[in-house]
Amino acid sequence: MSRLSPLDEPMLSTQQRALYDALNNGPRARRDKIGFIGPFGVWLHSPTIGDAAQSFGAVARFKTALPERIKEIAICTVGAYYRAKFEFAAHGPMAIAAGVPAEAVEAIRVGADPGFTDAADTASYRVARALLLQHRLSDATYADAIEQFGESPLVELVSVIGYYCLVCLTLNAFDVPLTQQMKDPFPD
Repeated sequence: MSRLSPLDEPMLSTQQRALYDALNNGPRARRDKIGFIGPFGVWLHSPTIGDAAQSFGAVARFKTALPERIKEIAICTVGAYYRAKFEFAAHGPMAIAAGVPAEAVEAIRVGADPGFTDAADTASYRVARALLLQHRLSDATYADAIEQFGESPLVELVSVIGYYCLVCLTLNAFDVPLTQQMKDPFPD
């Protein structure tokens, strides 16, 4: 159960309505409404922050030069590090759909080395882990990432990692519940 009071769509303020509409008409929307789930339900409580966060997230998620697989490896690595149930439950299947082997996603979930054979996959994982654990990149990790991605895509990768840190902290701080369709990746 979320720690925040539930929101009711007809009672949204003008700013909340604008954010709600942006979420449900933007690149994240599919056939179903996003509604009040995930970090977006939290950010609707502070629509100015929410609009900035979702705008940045839309760019990080949908408008980078990075392949989906590379982004999903980083996102899952962040989700597993923070044990953000909603995030990992949402992005684990997305990673598999993007071509990340299911065994690698499982290894990331449990904190094991995913054993990637692709150099770019390995670089994405190592960049995310280094930033999470050491809060910086060693010269070797940086050089490898530059070799794999180049400067602009590396800036994008670091931005994706940072955005998903925000997402995971938001989810965990407000104890955002899983949807009924999600499987708990970190049962207590």
